Amino acid sequence: MRPSRPYLIRALNDWILDHGATPQLVVDATTDDVNVPERYVIDGRITLNIKPSAVQALNLGNEAIEFNARFSGVSMNVYVPVMSVLAIYARETRQGMGFGMEPGIPEPDGLKPPGHIQSTPISTAKSSVKSPRPTLKVVK
Repeated sequence: MRPSRPYLIRALNDWILDHGATPQLVVDATTDDVNVPERYVIDGRITLNIKPSAVQALNLGNEAIEFNARFSGVSMNVYVPVMSVLAIYARETRQGMGFGMEPGIPEPDGLKPPGHIQSTPISTAKSSVKSPRPTLKVVK
């Protein structure tokens, strides 16, 4: 099966535009084949505005996202492999979706899922007593 990420990106882009908002892509700029303006990369990531009025020739393909945009007055062809997209969201509402690694898809070099958290081994957890079933607690 093909990865679902390009389909989700296209669907969320349409949804965001239908609500009159600005679609933003968060991209891992450290992966191979990414062509983005290095000047705007912070901590290996860049956020790109893909609103139709901000870009030209936007192509949300199955393998890559391509468009032409101006950065500080300089025109640039942007190329982002779909698997380098970490999230798409509406700038105004911050609603959207972050992406992790898809099963069966090889992880690009240097790409970790967004919000990657290392788990704490059970032996170092605060409570060493395991309950056989989950419990709920009422908090007021």
